[in-house]
Amino acid sequence: MSLRIGVLGASRIAENAIVGPARELGHRLVAVAARDPLRARAFADRFGVERVVASYQEVIDDPEVDVIYNPLANALHAPWNLAAVDAGKPVLTEKPFARDRVEAARVAAAADAGGVTVMEGFHYLFHPVMHRAREVAGDGTIGELTRLEVAMGMPEPAAEDPRWSLDMAGGALMDLGCYALHILRRFGLPRVVSATAVQRTPGVDERFDAEFEFDSGATGLTTNSMVDDEYSFTLRIIGSRGEVFVHDFINPRRDDRLTITTADGETVEHLGTRASYTYQLEAFAAHVERGEALPLDAADAVANMALIDDTYRAAGMAAR
Repeated sequence: MSLRIGVLGASRIAENAIVGPARELGHRLVAVAARDPLRARAFADRFGVERVVASYQEVIDDPEVDVIYNPLANALHAPWNLAAVDAGKPVLTEKPFARDRVEAARVAAAADAGGVTVMEGFHYLFHPVMHRAREVAGDGTIGELTRLEVAMGMPEPAAEDPRWSLDMAGGALMDLGCYALHILRRFGLPRVVSATAVQRTPGVDERFDAEFEFDSGATGLTTNSMVDDEYSFTLRIIGSRGEVFVHDFINPRRDDRLTITTADGETVEHLGTRASYTYQLEAFAAHVERGEALPLDAADAVANMALIDDTYRAAGMAAR
């Protein structure tokens, strides 16, 4: 079966996150809409979307659209995901799931009541490099978990980018740190201990660092910067007898290495350069088409937003 996908907006991320995977897996991009009709037309022409429609609601209501892909600005995720849920259409939504926990819970409740899947696009989780990292962390190879370190950096977006807008729920913790907190939560229930932010404008963080602790006594660190010189997304899992290092958990197409270090030496494994977004869409399609289970659900998204809110408050900032 080929999914018929409707795309909300003509965003930069869509080429990697949905266009390429859909083409590789044989799914159709049926409809797209954007605030600027010319951008929507250019997007459709470039990526082979079958037609351009006048509004996001028309994409959702299109009878030939099976599922919705939502890569809009952060503040627009929840409202348009709710609209898709109301139409009974499953959603693959970009992260973060909502602006805060309250909004996330509203979407989750509607999705649960309607029996509609809304999956937050934490694509990293579907790639073999992350599967292997979690396997090694849990099989005794590196001993008991003592610390997790997630470091994320990217070059500065343009001044007009919505990631710099408080109204659009921007900020480094929202855009980057949501991944880091999500990773920490794969290993237990982290509690924020301390957090510091450098604010570009009031309420909008360009850098954000936070320390966490687990009931086991393990600790966690996340560092996030939207003003770095280059892209860097690393994960270090430290145990009592060694460590695992993922060189690029966001983009294993660029670097698929996983390095395991123990007293016996260092081993480098390559886990494949197939895009994590392709694995994600493959799993999402299998769920929609055949009811196969997903590793993410709306409750997970609500929990992640709650931790984001707590972490902002720990830095003396308000939730989005």
